[in-house]
Amino acid sequence: MESVEMDRIEAAMRLLAPVVRRTPLVASRVLSERANTEVWLKCENLQRTGSFKPRGAYTRIANLPQESRAYGVVAASAGNHAQGVAWAATELGIESTVFMPVGASLPKLVATKAYGAQVHQVGETVDEALDAALDFADRTGATLIHPFDHPDIVAGQASVALELLEQLPGLGTVLVPTGGGGLLAGIAVALRHLAPEVRVIGVQAAEAAAWPESLAAGRPIRVGRMSTMADGIAVGLPGTVPFTEVAQHVSAIVTVDEEALSQALLLCLERAKLIVEPAGAAAVAALMSATPEELGLRGPVCAILSGGNIDPLLLTRLIGHGLSAAGRYLAVRVTISDRPGALGALLAVIGKTAASVVDVVHSRTGTWLAIDEVEVGLTLETKGSAHRDEVLTALGSAGYPVRVTD
Repeated sequence: MESVEMDRIEAAMRLLAPVVRRTPLVASRVLSERANTEVWLKCENLQRTGSFKPRGAYTRIANLPQESRAYGVVAASAGNHAQGVAWAATELGIESTVFMPVGASLPKLVATKAYGAQVHQVGETVDEALDAALDFADRTGATLIHPFDHPDIVAGQASVALELLEQLPGLGTVLVPTGGGGLLAGIAVALRHLAPEVRVIGVQAAEAAAWPESLAAGRPIRVGRMSTMADGIAVGLPGTVPFTEVAQHVSAIVTVDEEALSQALLLCLERAKLIVEPAGAAAVAALMSATPEELGLRGPVCAILSGGNIDPLLLTRLIGHGLSAAGRYLAVRVTISDRPGALGALLAVIGKTAASVVDVVHSRTGTWLAIDEVEVGLTLETKGSAHRDEVLTALGSAGYPVRVTD
């Protein structure tokens, strides 16, 4: 199997320098305080097409022999890779075709078309779209551009590490959102050659974590089931090219749950003023959900924000989920007597806690209610977990039976 050598990475860096953005490094005070060392964010969400993917896609397509270019390229993706391939192919004057699942988000679909690709929606999953892309490649001679399983893809993604070393001398730890492993492998190989003292940590969504079992088995193992909001790193089978590099050069793989992902997305938005998709926030989620000792952090630390392509409708839902997970929203159902003034008395108790009422639903139709009772559903805005507990304590002390529903 072809490995990823440093000369290939350096060639990719020279190739990419004129066309990709040198993404900024942003300090995070809140994460630095939590980690007890400097924490910086590498903003690949501000890269062309909104993710790191053009680095690998452009490198792979630019290295195609001239006779292959005439047949075009094809890819299968639900979003970021699709846009990276479409942009790179158009930049290089090559036709591109992308197969996307029927359920792909509308903004990603529209963006992929806008970057110049012919888009076909096929199947319900990326795997089904990939089958269609492979069939298209066989029929037309187009070159399949895999999202992570090729040395040129890995070398292109490694350019992130070369930029990072120039921007942050003395780097101690880097955390990398991880799906198929292309970005993680590229960063790990580059750092092993140029800064072997740096600790490299891959971060996976717990509900789509193929890497821990695969590394334990010594070969890529397909995860049986995936269910995560972080669709950008929801990859069932690690790539064979990245696997070799990750197994040799990565310090650790950690997982984060859905609550941590939503809180990380909210932190990036609220504190860093950066729009990041759930997959792109995975490294931040790890810093928020594990202690520095558990992660083995050595400072300064960099968390890679790998992408920022998120449907505004999903962003709205995730903000709500993140606020709830952070204790900023409280949804309860309270049973009160069905008499004049009862609702006012309940709201007065809440008013004394300084919680803000977002929504009130008043219902008399529950079979569990007595004839003289009503149930009130309340959504409250609180100032955090401590304030949330204060509100629940005040309601209990006032004699109200409370059921938390969030």
